[in-house]
Amino acid sequence: MRTFARARFVRVSSRKAGVVLEQIRGKSVADALATLQYTPRIAARLIEKVLRSAIANAEHNHQVRNLDDLRVVQATADGGPSLKRVQPRAMGRAFFIKHRTSHLTVAVSDEVNGARLAPPEQRERTPGARPATQASPSETGEAKPAARTKAPRGRGRAAAAKRGAGKGKK
Repeated sequence: MRTFARARFVRVSSRKAGVVLEQIRGKSVADALATLQYTPRIAARLIEKVLRSAIANAEHNHQVRNLDDLRVVQATADGGPSLKRVQPRAMGRAFFIKHRTSHLTVAVSDEVNGARLAPPEQRERTPGARPATQASPSETGEAKPAARTKAPRGRGRAAAAKRGAGKGKK
């Protein structure tokens, strides 16, 4: 059973927390706690609290007794609102400071029959990217489209006029 724990409005940027979350994603709970304990980042302490909360939620809400079966199946850091501050500078200027916050989410789940859980879905692909199952044009016998050629730059009267060549001559 998948169990979540969330910490919202945490005073750490989502990029800094994401670096630590990548280290624990997919690991067993014991390995994740050990990793977080020895990670020398501020975000590691905050993520450790959220992970311990997710473990406690699994024990209390879903009666999970064997904690060795639990794995971290989801770990995300979403951006929260920024606290905006102004720092006065010389000659009447002001520098704006953003104290970024994030929402940390950790989900743990026990494995089913000792089988590993399916990996998360692939991220959206960029348009124009070719799927791996599609055959290449050389395999299907189709010809590739001709390469586009560009006209050379910097030649001709228009380019010379832009550069200012010939100014003063009439």
